[in-house]
Amino acid sequence: MDESGRRRSGYVALAATVLLWASFALSSRAIGGSSLTEQDAALVRFAVPLLVLAPLLPRTVRALARERCATVALLLAGGLPHYLLFALGAQLTSAGLTGLLVPGTVPLFVTLLLLGQRRVSPRAWASLGAIVAGVVASATMIGDGAGPSGITVLLVAGAVWAVYTLGLQRTSLRPLEIVVAVCAGSTLAALALVGSGLAPSHLLAGSVRPTDLLSFVVLQGIGTGLLSTLCYTHAVRALGGGVAAVGGALSPVVTAVAAVPLLGEAIGTGLAVALVLVVAGVIGFNAAPRPAPVRPAVLREQPADLLGVVQLRPVAAAVDA
Repeated sequence: MDESGRRRSGYVALAATVLLWASFALSSRAIGGSSLTEQDAALVRFAVPLLVLAPLLPRTVRALARERCATVALLLAGGLPHYLLFALGAQLTSAGLTGLLVPGTVPLFVTLLLLGQRRVSPRAWASLGAIVAGVVASATMIGDGAGPSGITVLLVAGAVWAVYTLGLQRTSLRPLEIVVAVCAGSTLAALALVGSGLAPSHLLAGSVRPTDLLSFVVLQGIGTGLLSTLCYTHAVRALGGGVAAVGGALSPVVTAVAAVPLLGEAIGTGLAVALVLVVAGVIGFNAAPRPAPVRPAVLREQPADLLGVVQLRPVAAAVDA
């Protein structure tokens, strides 16, 4: 494939990635109106990719045996703990705010976690200030549909994803091995929760509507768990990390716009202001000059690249996640 064809395929992959990230936020918001519990949705989200990638399980187990326990713990934080926080925040707020706050605040939390290890340029600090202003706007200008409790939960989810991001930077596992490890740990934990009776499960009780189950298998199990990772990886390779990360910042906008017809949500003044501030901050942060590290041996990536790393495995990301 020539250069122009490679770039075209990269833009197609990036567009697909943005849509898949938006579908994750929208479907997480829709859990409350489905016949699945949050734990059921988590089982689908993590068990489906694990089944598809099951042939990689022995190799992943061997790789995990060589990995540091602290790094494994950081990676597992991006699995079930982050998912349940994300889903709870989605129920307490709106899809637009859910798609905005978690990926939007991750650069802020990562920068705070790495203070003293990386120099941050003035432009990057200004961009982080815009993100903070967007969070403040969301907390003060958005009505009862997005109360402070939901915003707080989403901010905690963003912080947990930042912890996961640090695990990504420290691990020696390959990308698909990370997916298998996180999905395996999260599936076992979710099964333990519902099997012990600590969390309800309509799925294990056999009372889930087949259409709901199929929707979540497609959107979250296959879409988020597999396709978004593959599409974003190709976009980064074809377009470069900077273009892919900035393009990924459109995901909150797509989520907010799509939530209007799909979920009956409105884009009010508060959400519009928060969208502009946070998206502008994320774009500015990724466009900021890359500073030299204070301790080069600590990390292999620089903070200016972190949105791309975060969204590679969304939540969700996240990937993202």
